[in-house]
Amino acid sequence: MDKSIIASEFSFKAVRSSGSGGQNVNKVSSKVVLTFDLVNSKGLKEEEKQLLQTKIATKLTQEGILIITSQEDRSQLKNKEIAIKKCFKLIENSLLVSKERKETKIPRAVKEKRLNAKKVMSVLKQNRKKPNY
Repeated sequence: MDKSIIASEFSFKAVRSSGSGGQNVNKVSSKVVLTFDLVNSKGLKEEEKQLLQTKIATKLTQEGILIITSQEDRSQLKNKEIAIKKCFKLIENSLLVSKERKETKIPRAVKEKRLNAKKVMSVLKQNRKKPNY
């Protein structure tokens, strides 16, 4: 993965933010929409593209374009930086391959501790009953 090539393939669009915010929201286009064409990217290897397409399939369009929006700040420049960070973080986390979990046996001491706790609770409950004369 070559970050400089990927960063050059980003395209940005500024739109008006949604939600409350008064006049600033109505007149300033501070929300940033980042689009990244994953399928035609030259900064990713073919294996990486395949892995990304499976892992972030819900975030991709049918054409294989990743869309990320940011409207956290009033500044368009800060929103652009936030969107870039979000995109790189998403790509890096998706490219990580987690190792398989090895099943382990429950230790004998843990089993004994659980059984002893059950015995203690059983005795407690037996002591609550009325005596049988």
